[in-house]
Parts: sequence; structure tokens; C-alpha cells
Amino acid sequence: MSFQQGLSGLNAASKNLDVIGNNVANTNTVGFKQSQAQFADMFANSLSGGGGTQAGIGVKLAGIAQQFSQGSITVSNNPFDIAISGAGFYRLSDQGTISYSRNGQFHPDKDGYIVNSSGLRLTGYMANSTGQINTGTPTDLRLSTADLPPVTTTRVNALVNLDSRGAPLSAAAFDLMDPATYHSSTSLSVYDSLGNSTPLSTYFVKTAANSWDVFAANNGSLLNGGLSIGTLNFLSNGSLDPLSSSSFNVTAPVTTGASPLAFDIDFANTTQFGSNFGINALSQDGYASGQLTGFSIGEDGIVSGSYSNGKFLSMGQIALANFANPQGLQAVGNNTWKESAASGAALVAAPATGGLGVLQAGAVEDSNVELTSELVNMITAQRVYQANAQTIKTQDQILQTVVNLK
Repeated sequence: MSFQQGLSGLNAASKNLDVIGNNVANTNTVGFKQSQAQFADMFANSLSGGGGTQAGIGVKLAGIAQQFSQGSITVSNNPFDIAISGAGFYRLSDQGTISYSRNGQFHPDKDGYIVNSSGLRLTGYMANSTGQINTGTPTDLRLSTADLPPVTTTRVNALVNLDSRGAPLSAAAFDLMDPATYHSSTSLSVYDSLGNSTPLSTYFVKTAANSWDVFAANNGSLLNGGLSIGTLNFLSNGSLDPLSSSSFNVTAPVTTGASPLAFDIDFANTTQFGSNFGINALSQDGYASGQLTGFSIGEDGIVSGSYSNGKFLSMGQIALANFANPQGLQAVGNNTWKESAASGAALVAAPATGGLGVLQAGAVEDSNVELTSELVNMITAQRVYQANAQTIKTQDQILQTVVNLK
């Protein structure tokens, strides 16, 4: 009698409905990966070995396999919502116990750690005070809300074109208050060790063919004792003479209690052509202190702080993990999995490297459950359950007929 087959079919259909129901229930769960019930047939052992007359004794649940296909990405209003586009899992720490997730709904806690709704901390690579990422063993990512300290100007880069058509002037007659004693000038702000800005002006005086003296002034006072800080020499093609220096050291007086302000002015690639004076680039490497105004997360997982002085500083980089067999991961609930012998060891690296996906901040990865397909599967599973119940009913009728034989 095929009661065994019918009962196993009922159990299998029930398990299938359980899996489908779980998928449907998690349609709106961020980062959820749908599961699929997989079945195998069962045969009784035969004393005579195999044979073509065995009917089988039913079906069994072979396993429940999660499908790690990409879910749709939806934009959110939380800058700490992060979606993975491609392979990989977030690496989460619970006091050193590591788990993995595709749910990128994070927020900073009171101590500055990036955590999920369960309080698990996102891990990655921290940066030093200068913003350099320290790769190595991932650790809990922690954001600093401290002010960005000021940086003293150590270098000024000036790329200009000096008009070769100017008539030579006497360097000894240079007077910064008299434009007739120089040909052209530039101006920008530099910063001392306390973040105070001070204006720096440079003046160019053509003293002979292909030769220009450079003067510098700070707050209306000439530096270097009023003498030229250096001479720019050019070749006949208008480029700087490589045998002469194009970088000059300058020291400016400081009265604010800051460290002495000394820096280099570099005129590399400056030209002398027969065209109007032009400033092609003018920059310096110092800045004032700044207060934290917000955070941003790039595709490569680097978390940067933005400051009121217009600067950005890298604070850390999110680490992702992947596995040789993601379906071997052990599901532990709360949208997390743990490493197992079947999954293999975690392969941890930065996003967009080693086959890992890229990140999108201000977005989440939706569940990959296709609700329409699951509803169709549910109808099919229901019919399978009814059919197996019908086989039991039929076997019962046959048995009743046998019992009633006289």
C-alpha cells in the first residue's frame, strides 16, 4: 500500500509551503534572500539489488537552498543606508563574534560606531589622522566627530605665464605700492599652525631678457628683507631653464602665537611667452580648522567626513566578504549568516576589488523575492498537497474494499 508515499508527499508539500510562506513574509525585508525547497526521491533497499520493478517509497526534503541573486536597489533618505551592487556581504561584529549580512541599514550609535538595528558593528579598515587607510585586519568602524585641526602651509604652487614683451625694469627700484615698478603679481592666502590665514602676494620684475626677479609680500610688507626671493630664468623657447631653480623658500613673520611660517613657492612649468600675463594654477596646502558637517560613503566603501572649511578627510573603509560557496552559509536570523565548513573561509577585501561588488550610499537592496512567482508556487504546492491527500484517500478505499471481501 502507498500510504508511505502519500504521507511523505504531504510532508514534502507542507515543507514547501513553509519555505514559500517564509519567502512571502519577507518580501519587504531589506537584504533578504529567498529560499528554495529541494527534494529527492526515496527507494527501499532490495535484497536482489536494483531492478526495474521498484516503485519507490516516497519523497524527502534534500535541503533548503537560499538564492543569492541581486535584489533591486531603492534610494532612501538615510546617508548610512548602503546597498551592495554585486557580490559580497557586510562583515558585522558582536564583541568579536563575526556574522555576515546583505542588509545595509546602518546608523551611528552614541559612541560613533556604525551599527545595524541589532547593534552589530560594521567592520572595515580605519584611517589615521591624515586620512590614510590602514589596510590589514578589519576592525569595528568608528567615526570621529572632532574638529579637523589646521594645517600649516608648507608649499605654494604657482603656474603662470609671464609676458615676454615687457621691457626690463630695475629690481632695485621695485616698490610694491607702485605698479610701474613691476610687471605682474599674484595673491592668495596661506595659513599658520593655528589656522590663521594671511595674504601672500608675489611680484614679477623682468630685469633682462629671459630673466625675472620674484618678490614676496605679506600684509603689505616685503619679505626676505625687501630683496628678491629668487630669479626665474627661461630658455629661448619660453620654458624654464632646467639648470636654474624654480622653487624658493619664504619665511613670513607670525604675531598670533603660531609657529614660524616658512614655506616654498614653486613655479614649476611656468612659461614666458609673448602673450598677456596669465595665472594657470595657484594653490597651497594649508587650511584652517573645520567643524564636521556630514559624512559621505563612496563606491569603494571609503567613509569621508566633510568639514566647514571645505575639506574632506577619509575616516575608514568598509570591508566586504565573499565565500566560495555562499549557499553553505548558516542562517542565524536577523538577516545574518555565519561561516560554516560548507561555505569555506571568508575572503575579506575592500569593495570593487577581488570580484566584490560596489557600494551605493543612501540606498538599500530590496528582498529578491518575486512575489508573483511565489504566489504561483504556492498554488502549485497546494495542489500537490491535495493530490497526495487524495492518494491516501484512494489507498484507504482500496484497503476497505479488501477488508470487506467475503
